[in-house]
Amino acid sequence: MTKQARAGRPRVSSRETLSEAACELFLERGYEATSIIDITQRAGVSRSSFFNYFTSKSDVLWSGLDTRIDDALDALAALDTDAGGEEVRELLERVVIDFAPDPLALALRNADAMGLEDELVRDTGLRHARLAAGVADVARRSGVDTIKADILGAAYAASLLSALRVWAERGAGSGAPVELFGGALNGVYDLPWRP
Repeated sequence: MTKQARAGRPRVSSRETLSEAACELFLERGYEATSIIDITQRAGVSRSSFFNYFTSKSDVLWSGLDTRIDDALDALAALDTDAGGEEVRELLERVVIDFAPDPLALALRNADAMGLEDELVRDTGLRHARLAAGVADVARRSGVDTIKADILGAAYAASLLSALRVWAERGAGSGAPVELFGGALNGVYDLPWRP
């Protein structure tokens, strides 16, 4: 006797279904007025299904970018001690190359309508701090003094996150975030990588 397939939504679509439901509700009710229960009811899945994919309501917005940031931080940590700004740039470009519209892009574009301004500032700050620390660590290991390394880390992180925000606010059809990131980094290159 063979086992029958489990009823309900296919597992691969539940994440997307939850994301869509969350974004719809954030636009309709606002972020603060939307609960995880509201999201799961709209998506037609259980509360436990939500937590199979996301750790919090905020994670619905950030999980796609966080995965890319985690990969970049792992790659930065693996760089040799003679790494320079170009290697760091290439690794950070991977975060925004082929970045498609997702719940975060929708939230950045509709922050006011979703009531997300404060949430986005706080959560962007967390991602900025993580990226800045990863870049600063590479710079220090390559011989850059601590203050310059911290400044470089902050500048690279700000360039990446600002490029992503501006791209989302302009709309996905207005170019690619990797192009905006490259433009933002041009100003950072005035800061010397080596002492």
